[in-house]
Amino acid sequence: MVGFAESVGFIAVPYGPDSQTALAMNSGANLYGESGHRAWQLRSAVRVWREDWEFNERCRRELGSVLLSMAEEADLLFHGQVFEDLADNIAESSGIPFATLHYIPLRPNGQFLWFLPAPASRVAMTAFWWLTSRVAGNAEKRERRQLGLPKDRRVATRRITERGSLEIQAYDDVCFPGLADEWVRWKDQRPIVGTLTLEQATPVDDEVESWVTAGTPPICFTFGSMALKSPADTIALISAVCAQLGERALVCSGSSGFSNGGHAEHVKVVEAMNFARIFPGCCAIVHHGGAGTMAAALRAGIPHLVLWSAPDRRMRGAVIARLKVGLSRRFSGGLERKALVADLRQILNPEYSARARAIASQMRKPAESAAAAADCLEKFAGLR
Repeated sequence: MVGFAESVGFIAVPYGPDSQTALAMNSGANLYGESGHRAWQLRSAVRVWREDWEFNERCRRELGSVLLSMAEEADLLFHGQVFEDLADNIAESSGIPFATLHYIPLRPNGQFLWFLPAPASRVAMTAFWWLTSRVAGNAEKRERRQLGLPKDRRVATRRITERGSLEIQAYDDVCFPGLADEWVRWKDQRPIVGTLTLEQATPVDDEVESWVTAGTPPICFTFGSMALKSPADTIALISAVCAQLGERALVCSGSSGFSNGGHAEHVKVVEAMNFARIFPGCCAIVHHGGAGTMAAALRAGIPHLVLWSAPDRRMRGAVIARLKVGLSRRFSGGLERKALVADLRQILNPEYSARARAIASQMRKPAESAAAAADCLEKFAGLR
């Protein structure tokens, strides 16, 4: 990512620990899959939480050091939703505007917790952020003291909003109907710009497109950063399931460890590809519920099967089910053949495709989303 930033003319520095470290930490014990719901694995869950807490503390130290050095001559501090409290403190101490990017609606609202009535959803989210602030309170108090900032008892998320920070909402209106009306008071502070995706070309796009168009539209499987118990068994299962359904399989391996060779004729495996170019030629997509992947599939107008393993991805799976463009199922490190066959047969029904095409027409174009986000940032930085 440093090389990518430098390739377009920016000066770039590494920011905190490599994210692959965190993924590797959780690959052995999937807290949202196995350890999180089996009582006899409590000891393993406690170990995972302890390691996660220690990694969290390391992140805060390293990120804070880099941010502080970079903020001295900056016009704006623009940060993601993870550790936004840390970034906000540094922006406050440096006297520069702060903007944060949200891939899901994190501030209390009646849309996020879809299984609760709207008032209860807002209360639950408010309570969650209060509890979170109490857990991370000592670390944040220490950071504010080191930065020479006054004590502030407000929940960090509330403080960020009340300081007038820009909170860019990087998802599409259609995914959360009614949210814009609920947040009309903060419409300028929380602009909903649509999902931000790069749509970068890859060296294999021509080859993949040729394979896709040479036969019937395939089912695309992409697992992103999900940890798999056995990539070899997973690819064998995908091959068998698609053979049973009479479909072809396109597998985008990402960091999941699939081998690129030795597969059946109806299966093709690639490490990375341009989703925006390839997805429209597929008949369905099975994915992990990542923000960018879900948006690319929605824009392509094809049905989804979301296999989620974390709360934010579960929420996106619920969006897919609520829009009636696919199904959502919990993923615990492996796939179950009977369930996979049944789910794919259901989403391959014509009504799912028709609904997916209708939703695609309501999605914002990637270039429009990027331009809207850039305009918001430039305008906000100019208010300094």
